[in-house]
Amino acid sequence: MIRKTLNASRLQDEVSRRIHRIHEIVEDGVKIRVPQPQKQEPDKTGCNWTMKHFGNAIGYERVVAEVLDAVRAEYNLSEDTKDIHSLFADPEGS
Repeated sequence: MIRKTLNASRLQDEVSRRIHRIHEIVEDGVKIRVPQPQKQEPDKTGCNWTMKHFGNAIGYERVVAEVLDAVRAEYNLSEDTKDIHSLFADPEGS
């Protein structure tokens, strides 16, 4: 499977969104702090990022790991470090 790419903040948001929709976490009213993804050399699966040190995740390590594994299988961390302002620039430069 070819991975899609996301920047660090979008990856962080995706992991957070998936974690916070898990029934057990919603039911318990827990807010888990999701760290920024850290770039790494591609592993044996081809994933080029990881996340460590989730906050307030004690007792939820298994479900957090499942979400992380699923997102890592779908996405790679973008190499692109464009300035946020370039998103709103006129493509013609006028």
